[in-house]
Amino acid sequence: MAKVKITQVKSQIDRPQKQKDTLRAIGLRKVNQSVVKEVTPQLEGMIKKVDHLIKVEEA
Repeated sequence: MAKVKITQVKSQIDRPQKQKDTLRAIGLRKVNQSVVKEVTPQLEGMIKKVDHLIKVEEA
């Protein structure tokens, strides 16, 4: 499976609770924090929901 590096680039302050929960489910809590995850259909859906708050790169 392919892996991606997901980095939070914008704050979750003043965002809807669903977006905050999605960032937490991905594993992000702070700005500039990064996680490496395997690509799954579930992760792709989460990325689409908060793509304006994160940066995604191939790992």
